[in-house]
Amino acid sequence: MEKLKNYIYGEWVEGNGNGIPLYNAVNGEQVAISDTEGLNFEQALDYGRTVGYKNLSSMTFYDRGEMLKKVALYLLERKKKYYDLSYKTGATHVDSWVDIEGGFGTFFTYSGLAKRMLPNTPFWVDGDTQKISANGTFLGTHILTPSEGVSVQINAYNFPVWGMLEKLSTSLLAGVPSIVKPSPFGSYLTNAVFQDMIESGILPEGAVQLVCGEPGNILDYVQDGDSVLFTGSATTGRKLKSLPSIAGNAVRFNMEADSLNCSILGLDAKPGTPEFDLFIKEVRNEMTTKAGQKCTAIRRIIVPENLIGDVQNALSKALDQTKIGNPLSRETRMGSLVGKQQYDEVLRKVNLLKAETELVYDGKHELVDANYENGAFMSPKLFLNDAPFTKNISHDVEAFGPVSTLMPYKDAEEAAALAKRGKGSLVGSIVSHDNNFVAETSWKMASQHGRIFVLNRDSAKESTGHGSPLPTLMHGGPGRAGGGEEMGGLNGLHFFLQKTAIQGSPDILTAITKVYQQGAEKKFSDKHPFQKYFEEVEVGDSLETAGRTVTDADIVNFSNVSWDHFYAHTDATSLTGTIFDKTVAHGYFILSAAAGLFVSGKKGPVIANYGLENCSFFKPVYAGDTITVYLTAKEKINRGVKGRNIPSGVVKWLVEVVNQRDEIVCVATILTLVAKQSPFIDLNLKNIQKALSGLTESTQPSWGKMSPQQMIEHLDHTVLVSLGEPEAEKCFTPEEQLEKWQDSLYNHRKMPKDFPAPFLEEDEKLLDLRHKNLEAAKQSFMDNLKRFVIYYKENPEAEHMNFVFGKLNKEMWELIHKKHFTHHFEQFGLI
Repeated sequence: MEKLKNYIYGEWVEGNGNGIPLYNAVNGEQVAISDTEGLNFEQALDYGRTVGYKNLSSMTFYDRGEMLKKVALYLLERKKKYYDLSYKTGATHVDSWVDIEGGFGTFFTYSGLAKRMLPNTPFWVDGDTQKISANGTFLGTHILTPSEGVSVQINAYNFPVWGMLEKLSTSLLAGVPSIVKPSPFGSYLTNAVFQDMIESGILPEGAVQLVCGEPGNILDYVQDGDSVLFTGSATTGRKLKSLPSIAGNAVRFNMEADSLNCSILGLDAKPGTPEFDLFIKEVRNEMTTKAGQKCTAIRRIIVPENLIGDVQNALSKALDQTKIGNPLSRETRMGSLVGKQQYDEVLRKVNLLKAETELVYDGKHELVDANYENGAFMSPKLFLNDAPFTKNISHDVEAFGPVSTLMPYKDAEEAAALAKRGKGSLVGSIVSHDNNFVAETSWKMASQHGRIFVLNRDSAKESTGHGSPLPTLMHGGPGRAGGGEEMGGLNGLHFFLQKTAIQGSPDILTAITKVYQQGAEKKFSDKHPFQKYFEEVEVGDSLETAGRTVTDADIVNFSNVSWDHFYAHTDATSLTGTIFDKTVAHGYFILSAAAGLFVSGKKGPVIANYGLENCSFFKPVYAGDTITVYLTAKEKINRGVKGRNIPSGVVKWLVEVVNQRDEIVCVATILTLVAKQSPFIDLNLKNIQKALSGLTESTQPSWGKMSPQQMIEHLDHTVLVSLGEPEAEKCFTPEEQLEKWQDSLYNHRKMPKDFPAPFLEEDEKLLDLRHKNLEAAKQSFMDNLKRFVIYYKENPEAEHMNFVFGKLNKEMWELIHKKHFTHHFEQFGLI
């Protein structure tokens, strides 16, 4: 039987012990052996701290985000084999989708957050700058850097893929190397995904390691700066937290433990209401998804005392309709537990519950294409605790399977009190259409819950469900749930980052943070900042504008245009007792006038106004005052661009408006989208003529078999096609792929050197020369290029067919010509 290999210190290493046999949860056949005997864990941790930390921490947050996306795409292409393995863990197709593609989705989410919100630097400026001196020459702020250590991540058996990727999404994005230790059960699935992550070559050396099997003494070697993330039982988690190596060192510890989560049916949600039906469906789903093996599953069903019978009957019928058996069968809606060992443990907990509460539903025991002897199947079990304030077993014992307990309550006060008797939960849900009931219950139970999920007819269609942790929201909970926090959007990175206060002068803080600080030196130049591409803009680039004297007519006209007739702008007789001496200019007029002063009217790289932040008005501006603006590049944010958008970044500009007395009257931060420099030649006739001057009959291509004249005539033909001379008869790209191909015209990726044009069936089609020599071909090409420019000025709405990209408009033809010309000019070394 194959042993699962471990991946440590950059090598695939097999344990040298007997290992743990791993079985198919459905039919009992052995799948693999996990073994960590003989591994050098001390060396593995040291390798992560040195090689892994150096490689990961030197990357920028933006680049790490791009890395997550590439890994997720690579794994997504190979998902079928993961599903084939997931079925062996007892998971149905839906269960597997949550685990596998849910895991990939977490990587995608964090990649998107990074590319929208994190800097293109290895550090992250956190929060606003604090002015800590009277004159602003001494400032303070905070930066976040990767914690200098390795993260040991111990995962549970219920989600072999999501469990790993959910933790890695934040640690890798933070720049901290990780050692993944999945539960042995189901680790063959984790191992398969991990192998592909390494095979992709996307992750830097030392970024991740994998230990498949018993953890051995790995935690004996953690030290200051390291972190441990644990998902599993609260009992085990507390033992790990108290280990001398963890408790005695500055080791960060995060625990996400199983919890006795509840769902409350509102007093208003009687049979016949949408909420009653939603409640039954939600509880049924949470009891049967992953066969109840979810840390977020509903264990306690809290119901108005007069509805206990109705809920019991409706839920029993719903569970009766849930067919149990082989996950590969289309009929199956619930699979098995992950193994016989887990089955025995759940059965032990079921017997504990039986000692104090009544088993009122034990399910149908027929299986689809499976049997109880070989597989780890268990029917859903529903208990009734008729006195939940005196019988405590339901609030203390969790059977980690398809097991839940009904319990009655009288009012919102009791419902919240029962919810809190779980002593700390990952999630509690309320199903009700009564806003007052929901609000009162939520406030009272919130202190003992990491998440509160409210479901009713208004949100049902788009709801993600009680049991689904989301990357953008915190996953964790107080008390029994472990007291930890995972994910939660960018907050999830803070666990892995060191926060450091930085103090100094405005120039020093600007140099350290790469964010311009008010009072730092400005850099003036003859070139207007709005005429610079994203790559050319430097933090501190500044512009001082001419002055503008505000007039009474300005104030009146702005009132009429904006319809802002607030008395301070229009009625001089109503100013007694106000802060104004006379009618004052609108704040938004000052901002608009400032924009009029600092914008560049000439077309340039600035694409659009992207937003406005932190706008403050400090002094009134009256008619007769003269304002001047200082515009300074404050911060640059790289930006991932999709679809038909011009590759660009966001530049934040500090706008300081001063009056004739050099007093600051307004400060704001405006955001602009600024185009990135295109790597392609512009359709400037002089530039193209100049490039072609270096092309002779003897010029040799760097790749391909074209002669110089063949290349020029090939480009000339493409220009003619863009004029409809001749009109291309068809597009060879399949319709379903056309949008993707057209979108690709907008990015800055160059054409591949070996791109086979689908309309060229054989090389000879390129060989029919139309001109007597190269010079004549060049002249024809330039003449037709001039015609192209004139044609689309006269016919801006014209569209013509392209063989590969379909029907293209003026903008698209310009983009394709830029890419195409660059491709062949580089082929012959002309640019």
